[in-house]
Amino acid sequence: MDGDSSRSTAPTRRELLTYGGALTAAGVFAGCSSNSASDQPTESTATDTETAIRTDTAAASDGHSSTETATDTSYSVTMEPVGTLEFDSVPETIAPFTADYIDMLVALGHADAVQSIWYRGRYKTIHYEELDGVSIDLDGLTQLWNDGISKEPFYEMAADLHLIDPNALTDWFQAWDQQDLTEIRDNVAPFLGNVVFRRTDDWHDYRYYSLYEAFETVAEIVQERDRFEAIRSIHDELVADVQSRLPAPDDRPNAALVFAGEEPESFTPYRLAGNGANKEHFHTLGLSDAFAGTGVDGLSTSDTGTIDYETLLEIDPDSLLLRYHREGKTREEFENDVLAYMKDHPIGSQLTAVQNERVFRGGPIYTGPLHNLFMIERYATAYFPETFSEDQLFDRQRLAEIITGDV
Repeated sequence: MDGDSSRSTAPTRRELLTYGGALTAAGVFAGCSSNSASDQPTESTATDTETAIRTDTAAASDGHSSTETATDTSYSVTMEPVGTLEFDSVPETIAPFTADYIDMLVALGHADAVQSIWYRGRYKTIHYEELDGVSIDLDGLTQLWNDGISKEPFYEMAADLHLIDPNALTDWFQAWDQQDLTEIRDNVAPFLGNVVFRRTDDWHDYRYYSLYEAFETVAEIVQERDRFEAIRSIHDELVADVQSRLPAPDDRPNAALVFAGEEPESFTPYRLAGNGANKEHFHTLGLSDAFAGTGVDGLSTSDTGTIDYETLLEIDPDSLLLRYHREGKTREEFENDVLAYMKDHPIGSQLTAVQNERVFRGGPIYTGPLHNLFMIERYATAYFPETFSEDQLFDRQRLAEIITGDV
Protein backbone atom coordinates (compact mmCIF):
# COMPACT_ATOMS: atom_id res chain seq x y z
CA MET A 1 0.00 0.00 0.00
CA ASP A 2 2.92 2.40 0.67
CA GLY A 3 5.02 1.22 -2.24
CA ASP A 4 7.35 -0.90 -0.08
CA SER A 5 8.74 -3.47 -2.51
CA SER A 6 9.71 -5.77 0.37
CA ARG A 7 6.04 -6.41 1.14
CA SER A 8 4.84 -9.31 -0.98
CA THR A 9 1.44 -10.09 0.55
CA ALA A 10 -1.79 -8.64 -0.84
CA PRO A 11 -3.61 -5.95 1.17
CA THR A 12 -6.20 -7.25 3.61
CA ARG A 13 -9.87 -6.28 3.49
CA ARG A 14 -9.29 -4.00 6.49
CA GLU A 15 -6.41 -2.22 4.72
CA LEU A 16 -8.55 -1.64 1.67
CA LEU A 17 -11.41 -0.27 3.75
CA THR A 18 -9.16 1.91 5.87
CA TYR A 19 -7.20 3.28 2.95
CA GLY A 20 -10.27 3.89 0.85
CA GLY A 21 -11.88 5.71 3.77
CA ALA A 22 -8.80 7.85 4.31
CA LEU A 23 -8.78 8.89 0.68
CA THR A 24 -12.27 10.31 0.67
CA ALA A 25 -13.00 11.12 4.29
CA ALA A 26 -9.79 12.46 5.81
CA GLY A 27 -10.29 15.73 7.69
CA VAL A 28 -14.07 15.55 7.97
CA PHE A 29 -14.35 14.21 11.52
CA ALA A 30 -16.08 16.36 14.13
CA GLY A 31 -18.20 18.02 11.47
CA CYS A 32 -15.26 19.92 10.00
CA SER A 33 -15.77 19.03 6.37
CA SER A 34 -13.46 20.60 3.83
CA ASN A 35 -14.46 20.25 0.20
CA SER A 36 -12.03 22.61 -1.47
CA ALA A 37 -9.92 21.32 -4.34
CA SER A 38 -6.73 21.92 -2.36
CA ASP A 39 -7.90 19.95 0.70
CA GLN A 40 -9.53 16.93 -0.94
CA PRO A 41 -7.98 14.33 -3.23
CA THR A 42 -9.05 14.74 -6.80
CA GLU A 43 -11.31 12.12 -8.30
CA SER A 44 -8.59 10.95 -10.64
CA THR A 45 -6.06 10.62 -7.81
CA ALA A 46 -8.41 8.53 -5.67
CA THR A 47 -9.41 6.38 -8.60
CA ASP A 48 -5.83 5.81 -9.70
CA THR A 49 -4.74 4.87 -6.20
CA GLU A 50 -7.68 2.53 -5.60
CA THR A 51 -7.09 0.91 -8.98
CA ALA A 52 -3.45 0.38 -8.07
CA ILE A 53 -4.45 -1.27 -4.79
CA ARG A 54 -6.86 -3.62 -6.49
CA THR A 55 -4.32 -4.33 -9.23
CA ASP A 56 -1.80 -5.41 -6.58
CA THR A 57 -4.44 -7.65 -5.00
CA ALA A 58 -5.25 -9.35 -8.28
CA ALA A 59 -1.59 -9.74 -9.19
CA ALA A 60 -0.78 -11.33 -5.86
CA SER A 61 -3.63 -13.80 -6.17
CA ASP A 62 -3.19 -15.00 -9.75
CA GLY A 63 0.08 -13.57 -11.00
CA HIS A 64 -1.57 -11.24 -13.52
CA SER A 65 -2.15 -7.52 -13.38
CA SER A 66 -5.88 -7.09 -13.90
CA THR A 67 -8.44 -4.82 -12.22
CA GLU A 68 -11.63 -5.90 -13.93
CA THR A 69 -12.96 -8.30 -11.29
CA ALA A 70 -12.08 -6.16 -8.25
CA THR A 71 -13.39 -2.97 -9.82
CA ASP A 72 -16.74 -4.63 -10.46
CA THR A 73 -17.17 -5.36 -6.74
CA SER A 74 -16.17 -1.95 -5.39
CA TYR A 75 -18.74 0.59 -4.24
CA SER A 76 -18.95 3.79 -2.23
CA VAL A 77 -21.25 4.91 0.60
CA THR A 78 -21.83 8.48 1.75
CA MET A 79 -23.02 9.62 5.17
CA GLU A 80 -22.47 12.87 7.03
CA PRO A 81 -20.43 13.99 8.87
CA VAL A 82 -17.64 11.74 7.56
CA GLY A 83 -18.47 11.87 3.87
CA THR A 84 -17.80 9.12 1.35
CA LEU A 85 -16.03 5.82 1.96
CA GLU A 86 -14.91 3.44 -0.77
CA PHE A 87 -15.43 -0.28 -0.13
CA ASP A 88 -13.63 -3.03 -1.99
CA SER A 89 -16.04 -5.60 -0.50
CA VAL A 90 -18.64 -5.91 2.23
CA PRO A 91 -17.03 -5.52 5.69
CA GLU A 92 -17.09 -8.79 7.60
CA THR A 93 -16.76 -7.25 11.08
CA ILE A 94 -18.49 -4.01 12.07
CA ALA A 95 -18.23 -2.07 15.35
CA PRO A 96 -21.38 -0.01 16.04
CA PHE A 97 -21.87 2.28 19.03
CA THR A 98 -25.62 2.54 19.62
CA ALA A 99 -28.23 -0.21 19.51
CA ASP A 100 -30.27 1.40 16.72
CA TYR A 101 -27.47 0.59 14.27
CA ILE A 102 -27.09 -2.93 15.67
CA ASP A 103 -30.81 -3.50 15.11
CA MET A 104 -30.32 -2.41 11.49
CA LEU A 105 -27.56 -4.96 10.98
CA VAL A 106 -29.67 -7.69 12.58
CA ALA A 107 -32.56 -6.77 10.30
CA LEU A 108 -30.29 -7.03 7.27
CA GLY A 109 -29.07 -10.51 8.23
CA HIS A 110 -25.65 -9.38 9.46
CA ALA A 111 -25.92 -9.96 13.20
CA ASP A 112 -22.74 -12.03 13.10
CA ALA A 113 -20.80 -9.01 11.88
CA VAL A 114 -21.61 -6.94 14.98
CA GLN A 115 -18.67 -6.52 17.36
CA SER A 116 -19.58 -3.84 19.90
CA ILE A 117 -22.06 -1.65 21.74
CA TRP A 118 -21.42 1.33 23.95
CA TYR A 119 -23.52 -0.06 26.84
CA ARG A 120 -25.33 -3.41 26.86
CA GLY A 121 -28.13 -2.24 29.17
CA ARG A 122 -29.38 0.17 26.50
CA TYR A 123 -29.94 -2.57 23.91
CA LYS A 124 -33.41 -4.10 24.15
CA THR A 125 -33.57 -7.46 22.36
CA ILE A 126 -36.78 -9.05 23.62
CA HIS A 127 -38.50 -8.45 20.27
CA TYR A 128 -36.16 -10.92 18.58
CA GLU A 129 -37.84 -13.69 20.59
CA GLU A 130 -40.91 -13.24 18.40
CA LEU A 131 -38.93 -13.65 15.18
CA ASP A 132 -38.01 -17.25 14.39
CA GLY A 133 -34.28 -17.65 13.82
CA VAL A 134 -33.42 -14.03 14.64
CA SER A 135 -31.02 -13.42 17.54
CA ILE A 136 -27.79 -11.81 18.59
CA ASP A 137 -25.18 -12.79 21.15
CA LEU A 138 -25.40 -9.74 23.40
CA ASP A 139 -22.87 -11.10 25.88
CA GLY A 140 -20.40 -11.58 23.04
CA LEU A 141 -20.36 -7.88 22.13
CA THR A 142 -17.54 -5.67 23.37
CA GLN A 143 -18.92 -2.98 25.66
CA LEU A 144 -17.13 0.24 24.78
CA TRP A 145 -18.13 2.16 27.89
CA ASN A 146 -16.22 1.26 31.05
CA ASP A 147 -15.99 4.43 33.13
CA GLY A 148 -14.94 6.11 29.91
CA ILE A 149 -14.16 5.00 26.38
CA SER A 150 -10.69 3.58 25.87
CA LYS A 151 -9.00 3.13 22.51
CA GLU A 152 -7.75 -0.32 23.50
CA PRO A 153 -10.99 -2.19 22.69
CA PHE A 154 -10.90 -0.75 19.18
CA TYR A 155 -7.46 -2.26 18.64
CA GLU A 156 -8.57 -5.55 20.18
CA MET A 157 -11.69 -5.82 17.99
CA ALA A 158 -9.78 -4.82 14.86
CA ALA A 159 -13.11 -4.36 13.06
CA ASP A 160 -13.31 -3.68 9.33
CA LEU A 161 -15.56 -0.66 9.92
CA HIS A 162 -16.59 1.53 12.85
CA LEU A 163 -20.30 2.22 12.31
CA ILE A 164 -20.04 5.22 14.60
CA ASP A 165 -20.61 8.94 14.25
CA PRO A 166 -17.16 10.24 15.30
CA ASN A 167 -18.82 13.18 17.01
CA ALA A 168 -20.46 10.76 19.44
CA LEU A 169 -17.00 10.20 20.89
CA THR A 170 -15.78 13.80 20.80
CA ASP A 171 -18.92 15.85 21.51
CA TRP A 172 -21.62 13.63 22.97
CA PHE A 173 -19.40 11.67 25.40
CA GLN A 174 -16.51 14.14 25.21
CA ALA A 175 -14.18 11.17 25.62
CA TRP A 176 -11.85 11.60 22.64
CA ASP A 177 -10.25 14.38 20.66
CA GLN A 178 -9.43 14.70 16.98
CA GLN A 179 -6.05 13.04 17.44
CA ASP A 180 -7.68 9.94 18.98
CA LEU A 181 -10.11 9.65 16.07
CA THR A 182 -7.33 9.97 13.53
CA GLU A 183 -5.25 7.36 15.33
CA ILE A 184 -8.00 4.74 15.30
CA ARG A 185 -9.06 5.58 11.75
CA ASP A 186 -5.53 5.25 10.42
CA ASN A 187 -4.44 2.26 12.49
CA VAL A 188 -7.63 0.20 12.65
CA ALA A 189 -10.50 1.19 10.35
CA PRO A 190 -12.56 4.18 9.21
CA PHE A 191 -15.65 5.62 10.86
CA LEU A 192 -19.03 6.10 9.23
CA GLY A 193 -22.26 6.91 11.05
CA ASN A 194 -24.64 9.61 12.23
CA VAL A 195 -26.31 10.08 15.62
CA VAL A 196 -29.98 9.65 14.75
CA PHE A 197 -31.76 8.80 18.00
CA ARG A 198 -32.37 12.44 19.01
CA ARG A 199 -32.04 15.93 17.56
CA THR A 200 -31.54 18.19 20.54
CA ASP A 201 -27.75 18.60 20.58
CA ASP A 202 -26.17 21.90 19.52
CA TRP A 203 -23.03 20.14 18.30
CA HIS A 204 -25.02 18.15 15.74
CA ASP A 205 -24.94 20.94 13.15
CA TYR A 206 -24.74 18.67 10.09
CA ARG A 207 -27.35 16.62 8.30
CA TYR A 208 -29.70 14.46 10.32
CA TYR A 209 -31.04 11.20 8.95
CA SER A 210 -34.44 9.69 9.62
CA LEU A 211 -34.53 6.09 10.85
CA TYR A 212 -35.11 4.70 7.38
CA GLU A 213 -32.59 7.02 5.75
CA ALA A 214 -29.94 5.70 8.13
CA PHE A 215 -31.22 2.14 7.63
CA GLU A 216 -30.91 2.53 3.88
CA THR A 217 -27.32 3.73 4.26
CA VAL A 218 -26.44 0.69 6.37
CA ALA A 219 -28.07 -1.49 3.71
CA GLU A 220 -25.70 0.10 1.19
CA ILE A 221 -22.74 -0.69 3.41
CA VAL A 222 -23.60 -4.39 3.63
CA GLN A 223 -25.09 -4.54 0.11
CA GLU A 224 -28.57 -5.66 1.18
CA ARG A 225 -30.85 -3.50 -0.93
CA ASP A 226 -33.49 -6.21 -1.50
CA ARG A 227 -33.73 -7.08 2.18
CA PHE A 228 -34.02 -3.40 3.08
CA GLU A 229 -36.80 -2.83 0.54
CA ALA A 230 -38.71 -5.87 1.80
CA ILE A 231 -38.60 -4.64 5.40
CA ARG A 232 -39.51 -1.11 4.34
CA SER A 233 -42.53 -2.59 2.58
CA ILE A 234 -43.71 -4.19 5.84
CA HIS A 235 -43.14 -0.90 7.65
CA ASP A 236 -45.04 1.14 5.07
CA GLU A 237 -47.96 -1.30 5.10
CA LEU A 238 -48.12 -1.17 8.91
CA VAL A 239 -48.00 2.63 9.01
CA ALA A 240 -50.68 2.95 6.34
CA ASP A 241 -52.95 0.49 8.15
CA VAL A 242 -52.52 2.12 11.57
CA GLN A 243 -52.93 5.68 10.35
CA SER A 244 -56.05 4.79 8.36
CA ARG A 245 -57.75 3.66 11.59
CA LEU A 246 -56.59 6.31 14.06
CA PRO A 247 -59.19 8.45 15.85
CA ALA A 248 -59.52 12.07 14.80
CA PRO A 249 -56.66 14.29 16.05
CA ASP A 250 -58.83 15.90 18.74
CA ASP A 251 -59.61 12.46 20.13
CA ARG A 252 -55.97 11.45 20.55
CA PRO A 253 -54.29 12.05 23.92
CA ASN A 254 -51.13 14.06 24.40
CA ALA A 255 -48.13 12.42 26.03
CA ALA A 256 -45.20 13.42 28.22
CA LEU A 257 -42.10 11.39 27.40
CA VAL A 258 -39.63 11.32 30.31
CA PHE A 259 -36.85 9.33 31.93
CA ALA A 260 -37.74 8.10 35.40
CA GLY A 261 -36.55 5.59 37.97
CA GLU A 262 -38.33 2.52 39.28
CA GLU A 263 -39.74 4.62 42.12
CA PRO A 264 -39.83 7.98 40.36
CA GLU A 265 -39.46 11.21 42.30
CA SER A 266 -38.06 13.34 39.48
CA PHE A 267 -38.34 13.20 35.72
CA THR A 268 -35.98 14.12 32.89
CA PRO A 269 -38.05 15.47 29.98
CA TYR A 270 -37.55 14.00 26.53
CA ARG A 271 -39.63 16.00 24.10
CA LEU A 272 -42.07 14.05 21.93
CA ALA A 273 -42.11 16.89 19.40
CA GLY A 274 -39.31 17.26 16.90
CA ASN A 275 -37.38 14.54 15.15
CA GLY A 276 -35.31 11.60 16.27
CA ALA A 277 -35.46 7.91 15.41
CA ASN A 278 -36.70 6.86 18.83
CA LYS A 279 -39.80 9.05 18.52
CA GLU A 280 -40.90 8.11 15.01
CA HIS A 281 -43.34 5.45 16.22
CA PHE A 282 -45.08 8.03 18.42
CA HIS A 283 -45.37 10.35 15.43
CA THR A 284 -46.95 7.53 13.43
CA LEU A 285 -49.74 7.47 16.03
CA GLY A 286 -50.19 11.24 15.93
CA LEU A 287 -49.55 11.72 19.65
CA SER A 288 -48.96 15.35 20.58
CA ASP A 289 -46.28 16.60 22.97
CA ALA A 290 -47.67 17.48 26.41
CA PHE A 291 -44.65 19.72 27.03
CA ALA A 292 -45.39 21.94 24.00
CA GLY A 293 -45.69 25.58 25.03
CA THR A 294 -44.73 24.91 28.65
CA GLY A 295 -41.12 26.07 28.49
CA VAL A 296 -39.85 22.59 29.35
CA ASP A 297 -36.98 21.61 27.08
CA GLY A 298 -35.76 18.15 26.13
CA LEU A 299 -32.71 16.20 27.21
CA SER A 300 -29.48 17.03 25.40
CA THR A 301 -25.75 17.01 26.02
CA SER A 302 -26.00 20.50 27.53
CA ASP A 303 -29.40 20.13 29.25
CA THR A 304 -29.90 17.28 31.71
CA GLY A 305 -32.37 19.08 33.95
CA THR A 306 -35.26 17.40 35.75
CA ILE A 307 -38.79 18.31 36.79
CA ASP A 308 -40.66 17.19 39.90
CA TYR A 309 -44.19 15.95 40.53
CA GLU A 310 -45.44 19.47 41.18
CA THR A 311 -44.33 20.67 37.75
CA LEU A 312 -45.72 17.55 36.13
CA LEU A 313 -49.05 18.08 37.86
CA GLU A 314 -49.22 21.67 36.58
CA ILE A 315 -48.88 20.32 33.04
CA ASP A 316 -51.03 17.25 33.86
CA PRO A 317 -50.50 15.29 30.64
CA ASP A 318 -53.15 12.93 29.30
CA SER A 319 -50.60 10.11 29.30
CA LEU A 320 -47.08 9.40 30.51
CA LEU A 321 -44.32 7.50 28.74
CA LEU A 322 -41.58 6.53 31.19
CA ARG A 323 -38.17 5.45 30.00
CA TYR A 324 -36.12 3.45 32.43
CA HIS A 325 -32.34 3.14 32.08
CA ARG A 326 -31.83 -0.26 33.66
CA GLU A 327 -33.25 -3.68 32.86
CA GLY A 328 -36.37 -3.63 30.75
CA LYS A 329 -39.69 -4.53 32.35
CA THR A 330 -42.70 -6.37 31.03
CA ARG A 331 -46.00 -4.51 31.13
CA GLU A 332 -47.05 -6.50 34.18
CA GLU A 333 -43.79 -5.78 36.01
CA PHE A 334 -44.08 -2.11 35.11
CA GLU A 335 -47.62 -1.88 36.50
CA ASN A 336 -46.72 -3.76 39.68
CA ASP A 337 -43.63 -1.67 40.38
CA VAL A 338 -43.62 1.77 38.74
CA LEU A 339 -47.33 2.46 38.26
CA ALA A 340 -48.20 1.08 41.70
CA TYR A 341 -45.63 3.43 43.27
CA MET A 342 -47.10 6.43 41.45
CA LYS A 343 -50.63 5.48 42.52
CA ASP A 344 -49.49 5.58 46.15
CA HIS A 345 -47.57 8.84 45.78
CA PRO A 346 -49.35 11.84 47.38
CA ILE A 347 -48.85 14.03 44.30
CA GLY A 348 -48.32 11.42 41.62
CA SER A 349 -51.68 9.89 42.40
CA GLN A 350 -53.35 13.18 41.40
CA LEU A 351 -52.04 13.00 37.82
CA THR A 352 -54.75 12.36 35.24
CA ALA A 353 -52.52 9.84 33.46
CA VAL A 354 -52.06 7.85 36.68
CA GLN A 355 -55.75 7.92 37.57
CA ASN A 356 -56.70 6.74 34.07
CA GLU A 357 -53.86 4.19 33.99
CA ARG A 358 -52.40 5.78 30.90
CA VAL A 359 -48.85 5.39 32.12
CA PHE A 360 -46.76 3.31 29.74
CA ARG A 361 -43.21 2.11 29.30
CA GLY A 362 -41.42 4.62 27.09
CA GLY A 363 -39.66 2.12 24.85
CA PRO A 364 -35.97 1.86 23.93
CA ILE A 365 -33.79 4.93 23.68
CA TYR A 366 -31.99 3.60 20.61
CA THR A 367 -34.67 2.39 18.23
CA GLY A 368 -33.82 0.46 15.08
CA PRO A 369 -36.20 -0.62 12.29
CA LEU A 370 -37.24 -3.84 14.03
CA HIS A 371 -37.83 -2.01 17.30
CA ASN A 372 -39.90 0.51 15.36
CA LEU A 373 -42.32 -2.11 14.02
CA PHE A 374 -42.96 -3.55 17.47
CA MET A 375 -43.27 -0.08 19.04
CA ILE A 376 -45.89 1.03 16.52
CA GLU A 377 -47.87 -2.08 17.36
CA ARG A 378 -47.35 -1.73 21.13
CA TYR A 379 -48.55 1.84 21.33
CA ALA A 380 -51.39 1.49 18.83
CA THR A 381 -52.89 -1.32 20.91
CA ALA A 382 -52.12 0.42 24.24
CA TYR A 383 -53.55 3.82 23.36
CA PHE A 384 -56.44 2.67 21.19
CA PRO A 385 -57.32 -0.88 22.34
CA GLU A 386 -60.86 -0.77 20.97
CA THR A 387 -59.60 0.14 17.51
CA PHE A 388 -56.58 -2.14 17.44
CA SER A 389 -57.84 -5.30 19.09
CA GLU A 390 -55.75 -7.74 17.02
CA ASP A 391 -52.99 -9.70 18.71
CA GLN A 392 -50.57 -8.75 15.93
CA LEU A 393 -50.57 -5.87 13.46
CA PHE A 394 -47.82 -7.26 11.22
CA ASP A 395 -46.68 -10.70 10.09
CA ARG A 396 -43.80 -11.95 12.26
CA GLN A 397 -43.16 -14.99 10.09
CA ARG A 398 -42.87 -12.92 6.94
CA LEU A 399 -40.45 -10.55 8.66
CA ALA A 400 -38.33 -13.39 10.05
CA GLU A 401 -38.09 -15.03 6.63
CA ILE A 402 -36.87 -11.76 5.11
CA ILE A 403 -34.16 -11.46 7.76
CA THR A 404 -32.98 -15.06 7.75
CA GLY A 405 -33.71 -16.26 4.22
CA ASP A 406 -33.19 -15.30 0.61
CA VAL A 407 -35.17 -12.27 -0.52
